[in-house]
Amino acid sequence: MCCLLLLFAINSYAQQFPNFIIIYADDLGYGDIGINGNPSIHTPNLDRMATEGTRFSNYYSASPACTASRYALLTGKYPPRAGFGWVLYPNDEKGIHPKEQTIAKALKEQGYRTAVFGKWHLGSSDPSYLPLAQGFDEYIGLPYSNDMLPPKYPDIALLNGYDTLELNPDQRTLTRLYTEKSIDFIRKNKDRPFFVYLPYAMPHTPLFASARFKGKSKRGLYGDVVQELDYYIGELIHYLKTSGLDKNTYVVFTSDNGPWLIRNQDGGSAGLFRDGKGSTWEGGMREPFILWGHKDIPKGQVINEVFTALDMLPTIAALAGMAKTKNDIDGQQMSHLWKGQGQGRSEFYFFGGGHQLMAVRKGSWKLHVKTYSQLGIDYFEKGIPLLFNLDEDPSEKYNLSSQYPELVEDLKRLINMKEAEINSGGSFWSNR
Repeated sequence: MCCLLLLFAINSYAQQFPNFIIIYADDLGYGDIGINGNPSIHTPNLDRMATEGTRFSNYYSASPACTASRYALLTGKYPPRAGFGWVLYPNDEKGIHPKEQTIAKALKEQGYRTAVFGKWHLGSSDPSYLPLAQGFDEYIGLPYSNDMLPPKYPDIALLNGYDTLELNPDQRTLTRLYTEKSIDFIRKNKDRPFFVYLPYAMPHTPLFASARFKGKSKRGLYGDVVQELDYYIGELIHYLKTSGLDKNTYVVFTSDNGPWLIRNQDGGSAGLFRDGKGSTWEGGMREPFILWGHKDIPKGQVINEVFTALDMLPTIAALAGMAKTKNDIDGQQMSHLWKGQGQGRSEFYFFGGGHQLMAVRKGSWKLHVKTYSQLGIDYFEKGIPLLFNLDEDPSEKYNLSSQYPELVEDLKRLINMKEAEINSGGSFWSNR
């Protein structure tokens, strides 16, 4: 009888809170999947997730670069609050500060089992900055980017927790490995709430596709890699369906930043959006975002409200039963959007290299006061601000600043106020 009561209690606890999976592609552009209009890359599983779930058309990463975007996703803070540059390297001595709250730390306090399988790239590979020190129970992956290889950097280690599984692993195996480890973790922890962060190494260059997928895409090696991602994401979705976990699991698919355009055919596409990785034009930070699984998610809906990586922590925390999160954060709790209801963000700020505040979006309007392009072109002309109506001009082609001078001044004031607030606040690193 006692055993039956204990089993009932465990099952009730498992159903009390939903599960969460964040699938995070690397350098995938808005236009690199079929549902967003790519004619050459076949992504049936992602397309099906979008039609069975909800697709967001105005989702933003909080940075156009790898490290900063991951910091913002996990902590709910604009990257300048991190106290370090926007991309960290193997020889950097910092990472996420121990006092920071992450999604994993917040959920672990609620009794969740937590794991990350994939690319970490959040600073030093010293154990005090690796995932097990940031709220994750399990970790298998590369501690930094897959292009940070010998001879420029030390041997890159595939880690299991703090231990080295393999030096300089065959990257053709990583997409499958990370997916299989995620499914194994879920299988072991399906009777209690879980959080899986699945940051794939692909399609960041150098590109690696396994023999099964190489040469299968019309889009060359880049397309092969994306189609392999789609296949293994489909394997994960299939497991959730067949195990009955899908109705209580929120699955997010998105990307860390826009496509690496200077890699030419080895880089992706931002679709109709301007520019790509490294820039604060729309193509650098507006990303695909698909929400699938949980019974409360609307089916086949497209949400045009603004939702960002900053909002992931407070939204997930609220859905997991937390009244509030620790530390001051820039994210907003918008669980209502995940149910297809209400409004999104009214304002969002775009930070570029060196933590410069480049632009602001308010409603449909976006004002650039500084611009930068990975293509080596500076579009900012003689200090003239660039104003765009993103509803009418999502490609940011037609500067309307001369027609709306009062709006330009209002948006400039927002930028100045945000810069002053960020600069006065410091960070855990500067205040230690």
